[in-house]
Amino acid sequence: MAKQTNKTSAGTNVNEVRQQNAQSAQGSAGQGQFGTEFGSETDAQQVRKQNQQAESRKSQNAGKFGQQ
Repeated sequence: MAKQTNKTSAGTNVNEVRQQNAQSAQGSAGQGQFGTEFGSETDAQQVRKQNQQAESRKSQNAGKFGQQ
């Protein structure tokens, strides 16, 4: 059986995959990635503040558990 140069042993067309990857990379450049999209909507300082407040409440409530 002669080996075809543009196909993998599984039969995948290498050139077609390269073309699809190139199109995918071009399409995602204009739409923004998930990390960029959601990252821009998150105020990191506000999240830190909320986490600190939650930790503070958690430690305050820990002492009240056995006193009910």
